[in-house]
Amino acid sequence: MSGRPAPAPLLIACALGIEQFALRRRERITPGGPVTVLRTGMGPAAAERSVTRVLADPALHGAAVLATGFCAGLAPGMHPGDLVVAEETRDPRGTVPCVGTELLVKELMRAVPGRTVHTGPLTGSDHVVRGHERSDLLATGAIAVDMESAATLLSAVRAAERPVAAVRVVVDAPEHELVRIGTVRGGISAFRVLRSVLPAFYEWHRSLLLPRR
Repeated sequence: MSGRPAPAPLLIACALGIEQFALRRRERITPGGPVTVLRTGMGPAAAERSVTRVLADPALHGAAVLATGFCAGLAPGMHPGDLVVAEETRDPRGTVPCVGTELLVKELMRAVPGRTVHTGPLTGSDHVVRGHERSDLLATGAIAVDMESAATLLSAVRAAERPVAAVRVVVDAPEHELVRIGTVRGGISAFRVLRSVLPAFYEWHRSLLLPRR
């Protein structure tokens, strides 16, 4: 016996149809195990329902969970197309630490060379954040905000102990605010970036098989 863990599934969760389209690949088996892309729908309640339901399937027992899609940057100097790798996700119900942040940063820089990758806390909201709300959230230490990541990861770890992560692409920022985040108008670069990140996710998934020191 090698002592290596058996391949485990990977669940990649996103909210919007356009995010799912960007991530769309035939569901496949990677060295880490089978990969499923789930569209949860918008908002924390929808994310919680969808993730809880899907993880109840025995086929996804022990699945690693990665939340992804678009987000709003909070820090000055962020631009559409920048990447955010969460060190933790936060919402009023709790904080969830993420696994493999450094590896994700390295693999994202390889997958999307030239793009800026930010790391820090990713906070949750039940609505699109604008104006002064951005500065209020930035003051808490968060670097970006979205509506589903925190609920996705909290639901995942409540269902069972498992590795989780969140990677988001900035689609609007303080100096680049969109009229509606769901339309992704002005965020074409963010869409292109999201189309390119799957290899980094697969490497993160594969790394979960490696022995821990």
